[in-house]
Amino acid sequence: MKPNYAFQKRQRELAKKQKKEAKAKQRAAEQAAAAPAPAEPVPGTEPPAESRNQG
Repeated sequence: MKPNYAFQKRQRELAKKQKKEAKAKQRAAEQAAAAPAPAEPVPGTEPPAESRNQG
């Protein structure tokens, strides 16, 4: 029986597309996880040091 090259090509293309989508989804998840966590504390969320030590 002769090989069905069109079918094989389609399967390769689908696998490639799936892999590309998975990579894009993973990148988006990484960016979403990194975005909400600010590197520095947001001003106004903590009281100033001098007011914490009084008491």
